[in-house]
Amino acid sequence: MTNTTIETRNLDQYGNAALQWSQARDLLARESASKDVPFFLSTVRPDGRPHSVGIGAVWFEDALYFVSGPGTRKSRNLAANPACTVSVRLSSMDIVLEGDAHRITDESTLDRVATRYRESGWPAEREGAAFTAPYTAPSAGPAPWYVYRISLTTAHAVATVEPGGATRWTFG
Repeated sequence: MTNTTIETRNLDQYGNAALQWSQARDLLARESASKDVPFFLSTVRPDGRPHSVGIGAVWFEDALYFVSGPGTRKSRNLAANPACTVSVRLSSMDIVLEGDAHRITDESTLDRVATRYRESGWPAEREGAAFTAPYTAPSAGPAPWYVYRISLTTAHAVATVEPGGATRWTFG
């Protein structure tokens, strides 16, 4: 998200200052790869109904990445409509990320993301334009797994520790 303008809107009704995007981004980078951090992806089915599922995700190089088998409902939904949200509860902030998820096929990027996943404890390897590993979350479907990156349009956060706060960031 380098060279991106960020519009900040304070949503807090109790007089707290707006949260800083850098704080949210740093939390995502530090905590996203933990197996104890629950991420939930919401996509849109072809008939317009929502679909939500837990995913394993990593914040890396200023973007959120996740994997999904090509036959899963979420991959089929994203192929038809890339609009999605991802929700996560971090140690001091609940965050909802909104944007479009697109499949990544660039081998250099895939190699770097696989390294990041390995550093977090998941032994991902690039095989062509997808990942393989001895195991993954049941919701990812069978290997090989496509890798997706979310291009953010908006993020919302609520602080879960004092002094509190609620903020919306719009990326342009």
